[in-house]
Amino acid sequence: MATRTRTRTRMRSRDRSDIGTIAVVGAVCAIVGFFVLGIVLGPLAIIFGWLAMGRSWRGAKSIPAVVAVVLGAFDTVVAVLWLAQ
Repeated sequence: MATRTRTRTRMRSRDRSDIGTIAVVGAVCAIVGFFVLGIVLGPLAIIFGWLAMGRSWRGAKSIPAVVAVVLGAFDTVVAVLWLAQ
């Protein structure tokens, strides 16, 4: 009888460099959102920051991820208030 070997493929978990990259992209979106397209880049910064934090508010956080969430929320609020005028 022939035996078949099965190879298991695993999804690669995110390593620290991927998370750091996502956090920096979020922070850049938040900073650029102050100057242009805050209504679009603000929510993107929040999403990228949240993903970089591991979708949790607990535990150790990277500073760019927290900056992305906070500044992204600020961008979004300012853009909505500016559009409401």
